[in-house]
Amino acid sequence: MNLQQIRDTAFAMPLTNPSYPPGPYKFANREYMVITYRTDMDALRAVVPEPLEVTGPVVKYEFIRMPDSTGFGDYTESGQVIPVSFEGRKGGYVHAMYLNDDSPISGGREIWGFPKKLAEPCLHVEKDTLVGTLNVGSIQVASGTMGYKHRELDFQQVRQSLLAPSYLLKIIPHVDCTPRICELVEYYLEDVTVKGAWSGPAALELHGHALAPVANLPVLEVLSASHILADLTLGLGKVVHDYLPHFK
Repeated sequence: MNLQQIRDTAFAMPLTNPSYPPGPYKFANREYMVITYRTDMDALRAVVPEPLEVTGPVVKYEFIRMPDSTGFGDYTESGQVIPVSFEGRKGGYVHAMYLNDDSPISGGREIWGFPKKLAEPCLHVEKDTLVGTLNVGSIQVASGTMGYKHRELDFQQVRQSLLAPSYLLKIIPHVDCTPRICELVEYYLEDVTVKGAWSGPAALELHGHALAPVANLPVLEVLSASHILADLTLGLGKVVHDYLPHFK
């Protein structure tokens, strides 16, 4: 393969058989359980990177079921999103994500900088309860429960919340293990159609794990919970801050 062929075909790793196709990526019947809880403000400040600003002692713990996604297939995800502001725009900083499918782990990390790691999340219904769990190997590190479809939410308000910006810290190392890329990325969900949205009573437990430290943002009080079903497109991102000049 000559130099021109490499330039023309190179997209992602591996060169001749990338782990995922080019985006953007469409999701049908994406199902969320989001439990919003109060946590320790100092713990939040310790993990949210400048120039993002923490807006309050709040975390959104998410369990997301994705049965139909272009390029990525059928998988489930779980993690923590922290409400923040950036240059006056309110959004969410994606702090941790755990999922059970290789291609969205690779694509999410390499394209946007999603903080994805391999684990075994699950979201399902048990009789009258929506149940989310996150296992890392044999250890359960998160469990959330919510009353199933107790109260319907306003679809337009839910849609607006999904359209808010999200932020990621994208880090790719150089061959000498210094940072080659260190950027703050902003992205949006697009073409959002809310097909169902409900609230209900909820509970959340987080447990310590050396390599999945979700419990480092402790649950002090559950504030609210939502159960959402939507079709949407995961839009490609843009770099809004480059950290590397500050390292030099």
